[in-house]
Amino acid sequence: METASPPLASVDSTGAPVAFFPRMELDLANKVAIVTGAIREIGRAIAEALSQERMRLVLAARSGELLREVAQSCNAEAVTFAADWRDGNSPQKLVALAVEKFGGVDLLVNNAGATKRGDFLQLTEEDWRDGFALKFYCSVRCSRAAWPHLVKTRGSIVNIVGVGGRTGSADFIIGGAVNAALLNLTKVLADRGIQDGVRVNAINPGAIATDRLRIRINKLAGEGGIAFDEASSGMAEQLGVRRFGEPAEIAAVVAFLASDKAAYGEGTVLDVDGGQTKTL
Repeated sequence: METASPPLASVDSTGAPVAFFPRMELDLANKVAIVTGAIREIGRAIAEALSQERMRLVLAARSGELLREVAQSCNAEAVTFAADWRDGNSPQKLVALAVEKFGGVDLLVNNAGATKRGDFLQLTEEDWRDGFALKFYCSVRCSRAAWPHLVKTRGSIVNIVGVGGRTGSADFIIGGAVNAALLNLTKVLADRGIQDGVRVNAINPGAIATDRLRIRINKLAGEGGIAFDEASSGMAEQLGVRRFGEPAEIAAVVAFLASDKAAYGEGTVLDVDGGQTKTL
């Protein structure tokens, strides 16, 4: 029988009763997770959320120093792997480290890579190559390297993609193309996963409160000669959402998809975007 954890709080700061939900037991303790792109807001939140579930972590990104900071913030055993994802050998080395340190892999979170925004006529061939190398090909290579180990553990992959893969935008042409390719990769690997016993799912974050979003809002504020808060509200209204999301909200969905609570999810694409995506 499943036992609910105690509530985090039953009264607010004034002593008034508040509604609460027991914490869902995800049974992820001692399983091994690889998280790429683990130093920025969403990646760090994912690492910390999985550490709260007592998963053992292999955290990967470019900066070894920042990775060590994230590892120290986690409440579980964590090792780090600094890599340049343009190097096609890095994913194999990353997975080898996880197997060497922890004996296997139960979860791969493909979160690495960012794409350059800009006008189609101004973006260069190098911009396009970087966009695919840092996000799409990194996910392909990490998934390929981890796959035999995920088969052994009947593990899972969660791809962090983005709503731009479903809804095109003129200033996000590289990101949209890369994200669309990743959504297709999710479906293709899920089809393979049916026979191999590996679950592959994806999350499309919408506008999440990250440094990249703050840069966009600051630019909008400067161009319009308005305050940051006004520009922020205007952007949210333009996107059709009430507020921007928090990295922890993406991380919570990753933990759920990694657990047996989501055991029937295969090729699932979850838009965690505050309602930004209006299409079916």
